[in-house]
Amino acid sequence: MPNDSTTLAKPTGAVAKTVPPLPGRGGWRTALSVSLFLFTVYTALSVRLHQRMLTTGYDLGIFEQAVRSYAHGHLPVAELKGPDFPLLGDHFSPVLALLAPLYRMFPTPVTLLVAQAALLASAAIPLTRWAEEAHGRGAALVVGLGYGASWGIAGAVGFDFHEVCFAVPLLAFSLTALGRGRARAAALWALPLLLVKEDLGLTVAVVGLLIARGTGERRTGIALALTGVLGSALEMLVVIPAFNPGGSFTYASSVPGATGQGTGDLLLHYTVGLITPDAKAQTLLALLAVTGCLAVRSPLLWAALPTLLWRFASDNSAFWGTDYHYSAVLMPIVFAAFTDALGRPGPVRHALAVSAAVTVILLPQYPLWQLTQPATWRTEPRLATARRLMDKIPDNATVAASNRLAPQLTSRAEVTVFGMPGSRPDPRWIIDDTGQPQGWPVSPEQDRALLDDARAHGYRTVADEDGYVLLERLP
Repeated sequence: MPNDSTTLAKPTGAVAKTVPPLPGRGGWRTALSVSLFLFTVYTALSVRLHQRMLTTGYDLGIFEQAVRSYAHGHLPVAELKGPDFPLLGDHFSPVLALLAPLYRMFPTPVTLLVAQAALLASAAIPLTRWAEEAHGRGAALVVGLGYGASWGIAGAVGFDFHEVCFAVPLLAFSLTALGRGRARAAALWALPLLLVKEDLGLTVAVVGLLIARGTGERRTGIALALTGVLGSALEMLVVIPAFNPGGSFTYASSVPGATGQGTGDLLLHYTVGLITPDAKAQTLLALLAVTGCLAVRSPLLWAALPTLLWRFASDNSAFWGTDYHYSAVLMPIVFAAFTDALGRPGPVRHALAVSAAVTVILLPQYPLWQLTQPATWRTEPRLATARRLMDKIPDNATVAASNRLAPQLTSRAEVTVFGMPGSRPDPRWIIDDTGQPQGWPVSPEQDRALLDDARAHGYRTVADEDGYVLLERLP
């Protein structure tokens, strides 16, 4: 992380007294071109994954159920999380309501995927414009495309839909404004993060501290920092427990210290444990490598600290690595810090070359690379069987479906994941993929046993074709 005594680089840094002129049409042209290209790529990948039935109930189905609730004028309920489960009792993400009007016009999970692609792509606009304004078109392309092809964004695009897609452009616009000396604009872009997810209030607080320390808007910065801390505290301690059926913030138990560990264990966990096991250190290295480690020269990188801390402090190993969507919010931060650091004395061309090289080297390891693979553009014949069998399920029916079949039905039925503990019992329909089982939430052996048990307790087999089983509960 950057040294605490540093200030943002002049003349493009947050302490700049005279902000350089905005770029002309060329700056907009480059930024919009990069953003449009990224939107096309993200849409192609995420929609194609859905067409191939590789999206899941956990998480695309859950978020579609939430947006569907908003679209019909209700607070978000996700049947996939449990019977009539209020989603505001899981995470505080009322920002999802913004998708309701669009979903009313296009009631399909593809609406969420396209919206996510647009939001993630839009974050490239401020980053690319700032880089071109400060360092020229070459730097703009490295920063814009580097952000767009970064492993954190690729992981998010390749794994369903998540509410953090709203946070990514907000952070990009906020930190770009801060880097260009526009403290109040930075604060206004950061504030809505409180409506995206409960932990992001801590990121808002860090942005406030950066404003207070690095600009003349000390009062604005302190007010923003206090708002961020109080907002996260209110959401975690009051709002979410009020909606949660258990009356608590569920994820608090995954952070050591919340359940009374010994002092020695806690000290070890919050020192050495923050960079071990190796997955944590590898994630940190991958984060810095995309900028050739130059981002550490900018105080903007401090905005990544809250997200890194809660992830590495958690005992959930899924949070530690570079997979899934958990690092998406880090990408606009690290590339904003990179752009700011490029304004300092040093080998700018060398840093840009290293950043571009790392992006290219890492690209094949993450989902965007799938677009180059022939298998991505082939459709298995058995998927037509799955669609034909799902068409037999009437609208508004209760259905237990395999995790990868669930989001194919959530737009028109009440869906749970087959085999998920705590789901609503005795759905009218069961549709299960036994040919290519995902192995979650139950093993293939358990899955077959559950089907046999269903048949023994009032379900008839409607179809058993190409590895798909459709059961209906008899009246």
